[in-house]
Amino acid sequence: MTKAPKAAGQYRFHPAVAEWFDTAFAQATEAQRRAWPLIQAGQTTLIAAPTGSGKTLTAFLAAIDALVRESAAAPLPDETRVLYVSPLKALSNDIRVNLLAPLEGIGRALEAHGLPPHGIRAAVRTGDTTQAERNAMRRRAPHILVSTPESLYVLLGSDSGRAMLSKVRTVIVDEIHAVAGSKRGSHLSLSLERLDALCGRPPVRVGLSATQKPISAVAQFLAGAGRDCAVVDVGHVRARDLNLELPPVPLEAVMANDVWERVYDRLAELTVMHRTTLIFVNTRRMAERMARHLADRLGGERVAAHHGSLAKESRLDAEQRLKRGELQVLIATASLELGIDIGDVDLVCQIGSPRSIASFLQRVGRSGHYVGGMPKGRLFPTSRDDLVECAALLDCVRRDELDALRVPPAPLDVMAQQIVAEVACREWGEDALFDLLRRAAPYAGLERRRYDEVLHMLTDGYTSRQGVRGAYLHHDTVSRTLRGRRGGKMTAVMSGGTIPDNADYTVLLEPSGQNIGTVHEDFAVESLAGDVFQLGNTSYRIQRIESGKVRVEDAHGAAPNIPFWIGEAPGRTDELSIGVARLRAEIDHLLAAAPDGEAAIESVVGWLGEHLGLRDDAARQIADYLARSRAALGALPSRDTLVMERFFDESGGMQLVIHAPYGSRVNRAWGLALRKRFCRTFNFELQAAATEDAIVLSLSESHSFPLDEVWRYLKSATAEHILIQALLDAPLFNVRWRWNATTALALPRFTGGRKVAPQLQRMKSDDLLAAVFPDQAACLENIVGERELPSHPLVDQTLDDCLHEAMDSEAWLALLRRMEAGEVRLLSRDLPAPSPLAMEILNARPYAFLDDAPLEERRTQAVMNRRWTDPASTDDLGALDSGAIAAVAGEAWPSPRNSDEMQEALMSLAAITQAEAAAREGWPGWLQSLADSGRATRLRSRDADLWTALERLPCVQAAYPDAGATPPLQARDNGEEWSRDTALVEILRARLSGFGPQTVAAIAGPLALSASTVTIALTQLESEGYVMRGRFTPGTTAEEWCERHLLARIHRYTIRSLRREIEPVERQDFMRFLFEWQHLAPDTQLQGEDALPQALAQLEGFEAAAGAWESELLAARVKDYSSLWLDDLCRAGKIVWTRVGAPASASGGPVRSTPLVLRT
Repeated sequence: MTKAPKAAGQYRFHPAVAEWFDTAFAQATEAQRRAWPLIQAGQTTLIAAPTGSGKTLTAFLAAIDALVRESAAAPLPDETRVLYVSPLKALSNDIRVNLLAPLEGIGRALEAHGLPPHGIRAAVRTGDTTQAERNAMRRRAPHILVSTPESLYVLLGSDSGRAMLSKVRTVIVDEIHAVAGSKRGSHLSLSLERLDALCGRPPVRVGLSATQKPISAVAQFLAGAGRDCAVVDVGHVRARDLNLELPPVPLEAVMANDVWERVYDRLAELTVMHRTTLIFVNTRRMAERMARHLADRLGGERVAAHHGSLAKESRLDAEQRLKRGELQVLIATASLELGIDIGDVDLVCQIGSPRSIASFLQRVGRSGHYVGGMPKGRLFPTSRDDLVECAALLDCVRRDELDALRVPPAPLDVMAQQIVAEVACREWGEDALFDLLRRAAPYAGLERRRYDEVLHMLTDGYTSRQGVRGAYLHHDTVSRTLRGRRGGKMTAVMSGGTIPDNADYTVLLEPSGQNIGTVHEDFAVESLAGDVFQLGNTSYRIQRIESGKVRVEDAHGAAPNIPFWIGEAPGRTDELSIGVARLRAEIDHLLAAAPDGEAAIESVVGWLGEHLGLRDDAARQIADYLARSRAALGALPSRDTLVMERFFDESGGMQLVIHAPYGSRVNRAWGLALRKRFCRTFNFELQAAATEDAIVLSLSESHSFPLDEVWRYLKSATAEHILIQALLDAPLFNVRWRWNATTALALPRFTGGRKVAPQLQRMKSDDLLAAVFPDQAACLENIVGERELPSHPLVDQTLDDCLHEAMDSEAWLALLRRMEAGEVRLLSRDLPAPSPLAMEILNARPYAFLDDAPLEERRTQAVMNRRWTDPASTDDLGALDSGAIAAVAGEAWPSPRNSDEMQEALMSLAAITQAEAAAREGWPGWLQSLADSGRATRLRSRDADLWTALERLPCVQAAYPDAGATPPLQARDNGEEWSRDTALVEILRARLSGFGPQTVAAIAGPLALSASTVTIALTQLESEGYVMRGRFTPGTTAEEWCERHLLARIHRYTIRSLRREIEPVERQDFMRFLFEWQHLAPDTQLQGEDALPQALAQLEGFEAAAGAWESELLAARVKDYSSLWLDDLCRAGKIVWTRVGAPASASGGPVRSTPLVLRT
């Protein structure tokens, strides 16, 4: 080859490699220009570039060039030189296919110039690789091996695999951001260190990713602890076409089915407008549901679903059909989020917020997935809070913000698995193995103490009850060496990995036995033979259900049920939560600054359009929703302002909602700890739930307390201890324990060559937990005080996972410290009905629940939804209806009609003052009659003058020991002793049942008691949940007290009054309104030519026969109507006439009966 192409001289590529590249591409991208010299120099390199920037080819071409150069000197030996690791099996298959193009092109270039072929072979080794393909690799190793983290681990644990990998020179880790922030990444980092130790000379590492932050942490993760890494960061900033799509009706807390129909219609419309469309949803159930509805609109052959519960053949078929242009739309979960090649996608739609900035960018980046392409994405919010979150997401993208990556620090369960696997292959010194582990970035801070504890667990057994039968290692303490025990190697290989097992049932199509996919265990168990369900946009009828299997037949399109799957919902990222809180705070500021409500809304709409680029409909919905919420709560919750609200439900209980837009990981920790604190205070288990923006606690009738005190229920110094005790009661701990015990090989996934059934795995997990942590499985009646945590690596790791992965206890404790320092504004509101912001937490999905009560038993179901329409209509319990208060107070006060009923009144109220009796007709006579018969008496002291019944006399005399009785009576001794304090509490309990809201002064005055004495007694009643305090009466500024059942009745009457204000009118009234509105009533008819446009504007879009327009419709609305007026408007172009439907036949023009529409 005499002429070197332009790329060869610049990047020192082999001429054939450079020729192929220059032929295939116009020029190198920035990522390629900067990365190639670094990779060729043998430096560990991290390439951070947007999707579609050619970064995968960047890494491969440098490695291929080295192989081509080596093959030019001599035929390549059968050794694996390049290892490509991908987080997805589908991506691995896709990469192998994409490798063929450069390899074949370079081969042709070599052949054209008479050079020997390169002979480079590539192969894929994943869990889907057939046994025949694996055997072929053992006999003749490929030069480029494409694999997954789990398959790399398996290869490192087998003799043939280690032989294959021992000559690796380059390791490419694709989509590194997808694994670095999880235990899967920690597992991979240890595998890479084991590979370094195996190869002798550490291979060059190349990392690829689209979205990363902080870049230094990702680089360190790739290179390992204490090693340098060159970073090629071309930034994630990229021109994008992004916007919101809203249904034509306002969003609510839950999207109704008829609104979903509008969404499906719009998605179908967008699909028709584009060549290929990719729709991302957040759940597998939604993917199936949406696929069915879109198939009804577009045709089943043009729509497909793609998610992790479909068989790999079904997923691959959908990918290839989309790539070939046979599919118009593919509905997918995160299974298509990464860089699988599915061809050119024109549009990406995201249904609901993806809860992550990085996920959104990654998903939208699937469109325009080529160098220079512009991604196009549309967000479809599903609720009002989701709309706000989606707007905040667009704002974060506009600000070029990214989610921060958090690498789990030294997970012990992963380390235990990798130690067993490595020591099973060769003998290790305990110090040398410790050094190897610490070279992995996640384990750089590993303490020797924790390492020794794990070694002790692996050499002495996971629990003392098992003894060495459960051990995998032999520890020679004399020589300080570690060797594997029999069976450890097989267990490590067969049961490795960090992806948790699920209890899904395999769906098999009869009679072929073809694997269709999986459904959740609960769905399978609840189904019956003959039921029809959908999987992969195809209907199947159940034939029979076996252990772990559902056998089905094709239902040929019969109407199906949609299966469900149960799993942990990912929490919203901290950066997106900050974005949501920032948006709320900005809107709160705008609403507060405006002079009136209408001006405030318009200012918010204008700001959202100018700064976020939102359309008017989306901006107005956000403005209206948050304005109504602010009017109800007094402020919008943000990072620096938290709001708590309390309101009655229909059962007489109350709901307590804390609005905190800190994300579900923080709110879950707060909710669990607060629930435990309530339990300890009131000795009552509460129902609770936590979402991204709020926490709800369902209170019973026994709960009563000053609302402001709840902010101080938890102190930062002791809060984590309370959270841990609460966590031990939650299902989360046991689930995470099972995952960690499985990862640490304490619960092998396979026994005797067969997979352990999920039910047995759960039982074994419970047994192991009982042996390691007896208090966790003990009968609660036998536990004195708190559970004592054992010192065990797996218990410690499970707690760490719960506190810092499933929850974010550190951020929550930091929030508590800010609250204690007064850095956060705390507002408390008692409301007659839930605020608009509370409606979503009240309708929370089961994954948000913090207790095990099922959905149908949730106390939040007793909350009636009030449709807030006017921001000025919201206020707290201080705005309870005065008529309702008066009505309830009147109903509560007794109305006796004779002396017997008078005695009942004395019993219910405990004591009645002489002034109260004198003010009511007939009372003095009835009281005197009771006194004459010895059934009541009058107690008089220096200040008090009370009537009481004989049965109440001991109690009232204890409260007024100096009072004299007239007539003197002797009550029957029932053995009950009264102190003055308990007597006062009982008297106030009885008296408050007959009054509405009262101040302390109003309660104390008639009874001749001091305010302090009454306050003490009222506080005791409050702790019992009997009374509540607040400012209830309109216009009052003093604190009032009211018996809770009476207050609940006032609340109901207030709501009833509000509902009466919007009750539907009678039919005749509505018809009268229509006649007046349409100017058909004699006194509302229009007059004159100038009035005709007004009448036509009201009828615009209405279809009527051509002959009826002038003779019936317009003449009835305009008194002196003339047909010349309509002719003049038509000639002037101000009115046009048309027909909506197609004509029945093509012959002839319009006739008098032809339906026409007039448009202005």
